[in-house]
Amino acid sequence: PVWLRRLCGQLLSERLMRPNGVQAVVRGIMEGTGAGGAGAEAAAVDWKKCDTVAKILASCPQQCLSLEDYYRLVCPQILGLLHIQDKVTARQFQRVATTTLLTMAKEHPQLAEEHLLRPLLAPLRRCSQP
Repeated sequence: PVWLRRLCGQLLSERLMRPNGVQAVVRGIMEGTGAGGAGAEAAAVDWKKCDTVAKILASCPQQCLSLEDYYRLVCPQILGLLHIQDKVTARQFQRVATTTLLTMAKEHPQLAEEHLLRPLLAPLRRCSQP
């Protein structure tokens, strides 16, 4: 029903914008993926889930006051997904993070540059400056 979809979207949006909310949502959705069977079919399911999660993260929720606020709150958390230590989890989280970054950069390049690309490339920029 529409009311249930709306309520779930609102709860998901609220959780994403909390501290560590992105990681909690990604963990919740990806749980169990990649832990089981190997092979092409399991890998395809894993990629599809990663792409779906990335689309969710790249979409600014209706409850958010502005796209700028959403990017400011969520992008540092997306970059944080690149630093997960557990190898199996890290692989999935890195897929989600990179796909989200690419999606955001295509949809809103200026905001993605400010909130994702500049922070991501800051260490490289510091090393390359005389």
